Amino acid sequence: MVPATEIGAEDRSSCRYGASRTLFRGPARDLSGPYLAMLGGSATFGKGLARPFAELVEEALRLPVANLGVVNGGPDVWLSDPAALAVAQGARLAVVQVTGAEGLGNPLYSVHSRRNDRFIAATPALRALYPGVEFTDIHFTRHLLQVLRDADPRRFQTVVGILQESWLARMRALLGRLPRPLLLWLVAEEPLFITAPMIEALRPLAPAIPCHAAGAGCPHPGIAARLVPAIRAGLETATGAA
Repeated sequence: MVPATEIGAEDRSSCRYGASRTLFRGPARDLSGPYLAMLGGSATFGKGLARPFAELVEEALRLPVANLGVVNGGPDVWLSDPAALAVAQGARLAVVQVTGAEGLGNPLYSVHSRRNDRFIAATPALRALYPGVEFTDIHFTRHLLQVLRDADPRRFQTVVGILQESWLARMRALLGRLPRPLLLWLVAEEPLFITAPMIEALRPLAPAIPCHAAGAGCPHPGIAARLVPAIRAGLETATGAA
């Protein structure tokens, strides 16, 4: 059993699992028996929502769901956190929300390991590509990308290509470590620089569940309704193969 720690005496809105330093959506779940895992960014975390889609899936399937969503999180969160990855690997099935390509370390810049929207430093490759840009006062990835786009739109296409390649590599690494993964693609949220061919490229590792319900106050019941039958099918397939 992975021990869990709840953060916040009132609403238990955040928790940690095991030795992980990452704050996930609470309340913490009992992982001593079979459970599911949901990995994702702000939508999965469900900030400001009483019942995010992970909880609705849990209710429908009557199976605990460890909500490993992180506000502004991306694949680097779990790949850089062995304790969190172990929780995901222990699940019967893992759902991974498609997040944008800007929030991960890549050959051009580094990001904070747990707050993936935080820009840490430019690499020599980025400084060579944009020798006239000053990075000292840039603290967030989206601000960085806006500065790069404004400075040179042509070179910015090179940046986008590198981010897309890095995202695919990181997602392949993550999905390859998870049990029977499913991809949740919240299409209406338009994850930055993610295209349909990129999602298709991951199909050998994880089938994608496109969902057009997203945005501020997004209808999480609709997301759960899309996930439940796909998860059931995945669990049944796993049971039949056992």
